[in-house]
Amino acid sequence: MRKSVLIIFSVMMSALALAQSKNPFNAADVRLSWQIVENPYANTTQARALITLVNKGSKPIPAKGWKIYFNATTTRTGPDKILLVDRVNGDLFALYPGSGFKSVAPGDSISSSVLQGHVKDITDFPKGFYIVFNNEPEKGYPLLIDISNQVNTDQSEKALAEKVYRQNQLITDVPAANLSPVLPTPVSYKRTAGTFKLNPQVKIINDPAFIKEATYFKEELAKVLGSKPQTGFTEKYNVIVLQKGGNNGAEGYQLQVTPGRITISATNGAGIFYGLQSLKNLLPASAWAGTQKNFDIPAVTITDAPRFEHRAFMMDVARNFQPKSQVIKVIDLLSFYKFNVLHMHFVDDEGWRIEIPGLPELTQTGSTRGHSTNELNAINPAYGSGPDTTNQAGSGYYSKQEFVEILRYANERHIKVIPEIETPGHARAAIKAMNARYERLMKLGKKAEAEQYLLRDINDKSSYRSVQGFSDNVINVGLPSVYTFLEKVSDELIAMYKEAGAPLQTIHFGGDEVPAGVWEKSPVIADLMRRDSSIKNTSDLWFYYFGKVNNMLKSKSLYLSGWEEIGLTSGMVNGRKRLVVDPRFANENFHTDVWNNLAGNEDLAYKLANAGYKVVLTNVTNLYLDLAYNTSFYERGQYWGGYVDLNKPFSFIPYNYYKNQKENEQGQPLKAGYFDGKEQLTEAGKRNIVGIQSPLWAEVITSPEKQEYLLLPKLLAVAERAWAPDPQWATEPEIAKSEAMYNQAWGAFANKVGKNELPKLDHYAGGFQYRIPTPGIVIENGLVRANVQLPGFTIRYTTDGTEPDANSRLFTDSIPYSPQLNLRVFNNEGRGGRTVKVVQ
Repeated sequence: MRKSVLIIFSVMMSALALAQSKNPFNAADVRLSWQIVENPYANTTQARALITLVNKGSKPIPAKGWKIYFNATTTRTGPDKILLVDRVNGDLFALYPGSGFKSVAPGDSISSSVLQGHVKDITDFPKGFYIVFNNEPEKGYPLLIDISNQVNTDQSEKALAEKVYRQNQLITDVPAANLSPVLPTPVSYKRTAGTFKLNPQVKIINDPAFIKEATYFKEELAKVLGSKPQTGFTEKYNVIVLQKGGNNGAEGYQLQVTPGRITISATNGAGIFYGLQSLKNLLPASAWAGTQKNFDIPAVTITDAPRFEHRAFMMDVARNFQPKSQVIKVIDLLSFYKFNVLHMHFVDDEGWRIEIPGLPELTQTGSTRGHSTNELNAINPAYGSGPDTTNQAGSGYYSKQEFVEILRYANERHIKVIPEIETPGHARAAIKAMNARYERLMKLGKKAEAEQYLLRDINDKSSYRSVQGFSDNVINVGLPSVYTFLEKVSDELIAMYKEAGAPLQTIHFGGDEVPAGVWEKSPVIADLMRRDSSIKNTSDLWFYYFGKVNNMLKSKSLYLSGWEEIGLTSGMVNGRKRLVVDPRFANENFHTDVWNNLAGNEDLAYKLANAGYKVVLTNVTNLYLDLAYNTSFYERGQYWGGYVDLNKPFSFIPYNYYKNQKENEQGQPLKAGYFDGKEQLTEAGKRNIVGIQSPLWAEVITSPEKQEYLLLPKLLAVAERAWAPDPQWATEPEIAKSEAMYNQAWGAFANKVGKNELPKLDHYAGGFQYRIPTPGIVIENGLVRANVQLPGFTIRYTTDGTEPDANSRLFTDSIPYSPQLNLRVFNNEGRGGRTVKVVQ
């Protein structure tokens, strides 16, 4: 067997060598290093990187005939112009020889500077390097690279470690016995005498209306007991009873645990389901590590109901893809913590991720990323996905059958799935896919069919650049074929939901970030404006477009969801052109996900709610899970909207978020009175706040593990704020008293997460690779002191510069400073977080 493997490998290498022999040199012989050497560069908002090409082969690297492609933030040619840089589109750039580039002999190297945007953390490192030869333009060869930061970050990392230490000092240890075992916190919880002995002999008695929930719970218990409990009928002892009763709302429940009987009462299946999640919460963390025969469940009485009807998590699978198995795992997590909405971001510039019968190019082209000169079979690489279409993060989609299975799985767990088809911007993958369809059918002479679903005006000369750097990512809303396309996609989605037996109330059609300049030189738009006198300029096209989309959805008994822009229009504010609330759609039941509470838009969510729009609070400063946990250079995640650690969603006050926001998007403290003059939420507006949502955008998420790192533990705080009643500290008017109450509540929550929830999630649903925090560190009088955010976690250290492991010495109180001192936090399973070097 080994011999055949070697033969196959030899044949593959021979084929590669033959392909490379046609080229001026072998890509495998090139080493590229990218060193950040000035950050910032010359008092600008840029950084300077030194690129070095090393020739380890036997052929020279010539001064022409090749280009190196890569993904990065904005990158420009440097002052020496030895290597030149052009943007291809979006985050894809090309690096190629300038006039000063000389042939690189074997064993030699050449260096050149380029400029890139200011590098704030490792997220800004370029990635996905590959080389393309002029004589083989459709083939890309990956390069071996080394990316490094040569700018010393010791002092900024030290300042952060000291800040974390001070923050952690607010958290005191709370004995596990004193913590409420249920998360999110119930409306009413009371511990009573005794325990219920859960064993395989337990019987499940259920009202016929709750057979779905009973079946689900038997399968869950089988994971911890080793076998499914049997159905009971008239037993009085060692039973779990699911019955109709109570009057605390559609999703409310009552849970009573006594030594011989557990009873869950609710008016419908959703309430029963959430009662079962609370019952699962009462199991010890060790229950999910493997099957056992007996568990003690504490006797309690719980009366509970959610605060918000819409408790959502948005999963971006467009920018980088996640397999069906990971979606199922996330659904398990969401249901465990009583989320009831999974918003799936299927479509963006970098990918179309769901099969639409009758439009195969959407998945053949739109879901495939790889090197291409015409993007008819694949769209450009993005986020480091590289030249090959086999990259699992760059390429992939859900078949119709897979999505039906996802819908069924979610529906069984009382989770509604909202599909998002991002339009009219962020639509490049769809546009390129329909271009491929157009080209295919035009070659067959089928012009009418080719134009049936076309999304761009072929004669449009408009010039624009989106926030993400694209020049061709906006659908032309004047084309009748656009609405034919949207109706086709909508009808196919509706059919999938019907096949799955899952509810569909809305389709999310995006509306986010359409750049200035679109449609201005489109003959199609010019003709539309001549025919429709209500359209005076391109800004009026917004009302035209979403009016047509809204009418299409209403005809199918659906309502429109979108980002906040669907409720906005262009207007003048203080002499400047700004987006303002559009009253024309205010009573159309638009559901707006309002993310922008940054400078100048702090009150936007409240303005829309007060005006009559349904609002899902999606505030970037507190609820965007893709933002980095903190300002460390080594912390992966975005930072444009600030930094979000576990405390940010926990501190969020939905009806008065001015009170909870203490810093701006740069992480700097806000001055007193910062929110003076901002619009306050009215009582009528409060009734239009339907819930909260946390998005997890996927630009930096190229694996399930990276997704889970940014998702957890932050999602637990979102669950608490979406379900639990308004805490006392949120409504207490006296600032000092409110802060003291908050600190106490925050400390208890951190204890609950560290001691109860994360130990469960080490094993629940297969276990999650959640982020383990870095330690807080200070040096006082030559002694190093350290602490950790999550009680129950431990700190270990080494003094020789090596990375601590689970067997390293335990840090208890303080130790003398030494130059090679490293600290690292570990969970109960012995898994460690990122190592921190102690800096004096």
